[in-house]
Amino acid sequence: MGIHTIKMPDIGEGIAEVELVAWYVKVGDLVTEDEILADVMTDKATVEIPSPVAGKVLLLGGAVGQVMAVGSDLIQIEVKGSGTPVAKVAPASTPKAAAPTVAPEPAAAKVAALATTAPPPAQCEANAAPATVHARASGDKPIASPAVRRRAWDLGIELQFVPGTGMAGRITQQDLDAYAARAGQATGMVQADQRYAERIAEEAIPVIGLRRKIAQKMQEAKRRIPHFTYVEEIDVTELEALRTRLNAKYGKDRPRLTLLPFLVRAVVLAVREFPQVNARYDDEAAVVTRHQAVHLGMATQTDGGLMVPVMRHAETLDLWACAAELMRLSDAARTGKATREELTGSTITITSLGALGGIVSTPVINHPEVAIVGVNRMVERPMIRHGAVVARQMMNLSSSFDHRVVDGMHGAEFVQLLRGYLECPATLFVE
Repeated sequence: MGIHTIKMPDIGEGIAEVELVAWYVKVGDLVTEDEILADVMTDKATVEIPSPVAGKVLLLGGAVGQVMAVGSDLIQIEVKGSGTPVAKVAPASTPKAAAPTVAPEPAAAKVAALATTAPPPAQCEANAAPATVHARASGDKPIASPAVRRRAWDLGIELQFVPGTGMAGRITQQDLDAYAARAGQATGMVQADQRYAERIAEEAIPVIGLRRKIAQKMQEAKRRIPHFTYVEEIDVTELEALRTRLNAKYGKDRPRLTLLPFLVRAVVLAVREFPQVNARYDDEAAVVTRHQAVHLGMATQTDGGLMVPVMRHAETLDLWACAAELMRLSDAARTGKATREELTGSTITITSLGALGGIVSTPVINHPEVAIVGVNRMVERPMIRHGAVVARQMMNLSSSFDHRVVDGMHGAEFVQLLRGYLECPATLFVE
């Protein structure tokens, strides 16, 4: 027998350390050649580390969330043969976008234990077969039939805290009975309304992987950039009418248009007059680089956290090509298939919360960019036009700028230009 030591690989680009975000094996496991052992992360890309050998896992070199130096011992595997070869492995796959990571078994068990305040179940009777209890992560909606939900309401029991033994974790009437018994209740009678019971459980969630990268990125952006935010109200009635007509005419053969392709086109045109907005600022070198190309970052919410895939050369895309690229990038980000190249190099960013957009927001600039355009909720409101009260589709844009690069007046003029394009959408196509 020999020991094969796998080192933390050099992922390239001058990176000296990476974060260990997931283990797929544990000590004692038997692994096969090319089996994925772990995920490591640098920036916002995750790389899978495969095993070059088959054998038994002897030692894990780090814990999930630990930042490890390139070249340090990642894992030791006992293999057949003699000697103690040392291997430095290159990743078997190209970097992929960060996806929700798999926590090691002990951490998963800890979270599962903390996620419920239900008292420990009573011991099963000697002749009773124990039911399989499906763990429910904190915040997941419990699954139950209307009858079970009504009875739980009558008993004053919150279903969130009831372990489910049915298929896919479904809560049954028997689960309610068992929970009520453990709470010291007689079936059908309530001694204490559990909806108002004292909650003492705590859940410790390590900030690792993508969440750590997001935290570091936001902290760096707010620390280094003096933000100012400018909010303007925009009448998008004509734009919505045009969008509806275009979808009705071309919707069967072309991608469905949302408001975003129109906003992208407006940004492409507006930055030609305000090139200082489509820029990146290297504050250490004191150099602002203005870009003629518009590489547009699109802030996208994923299960793992916020990601910003980049629409390259947005100036070359018409409305439908833009809509198709928006859909492709958002799908790639949400499914964890976006490449490193698709997650870097943006020159200006758009962020939208859709129906949750609220009235005003204060978006954080995607460092080292100098501007971000935020889209708020669209609502129908009464407005006065030509002395009459009429219903109009209104929407706010909340845009933030780096005050070191963009003066307040120029930021306001940039947004006013966007407003002009969106309120008279025909101008988006006239140059």
